[in-house]
Amino acid sequence: MPTPTKGPRLGGGAAHERLMLANLSAALFEHKRITTTVTKAKRLRPYAERLVTFAKRGDLSSRRRVLALISNKGLVHELFTDIASAMENRDGGYTRITKIGNRKGDNAPMAVIELVMEPVSPKQAVVSEANNAAKTDAAKSDAAGSKSVTATDDAEVVEADVETESTEADESNSKAEDSAAEDSEKK
Repeated sequence: MPTPTKGPRLGGGAAHERLMLANLSAALFEHKRITTTVTKAKRLRPYAERLVTFAKRGDLSSRRRVLALISNKGLVHELFTDIASAMENRDGGYTRITKIGNRKGDNAPMAVIELVMEPVSPKQAVVSEANNAAKTDAAKSDAAGSKSVTATDDAEVVEADVETESTEADESNSKAEDSAAEDSEKK
């Protein structure tokens, strides 16, 4: 029997593994987070993310491919409407695995796998826009001109960091002095 490409099978044959992954992904889409073993969570991640990618496409053939794997039509509808719209701006990484310790009965390592439903943070979007703008500017300008601009920008950032650190240190020192004065007054 040939071994599968992504690791050993989970407790049985290939058909049993396909059914297990389909049921785990259905539970994940229904409850948005499930607790399972670390091994099953790691095997479930690419399977579930591929289904979310199909849902983001949103066409009829993608819906039929997902319906072939998950037989619950209501759940597939929720995947294509709610979950796909929440993942619209995300390029990948639709799931998150968090290890939670070992199970009491058999000491199996357990994990929580959950859908990352939070929108992509605006800070990340701004950083990606800045990186894209920097790449286009670097391509247009000369190598020497872009190096001097980068050096001055770095110096300004370092100066700003030093100023904020000094003000934070002054504030923490004044708070410590105030608390010491209050303690001496109480005595």
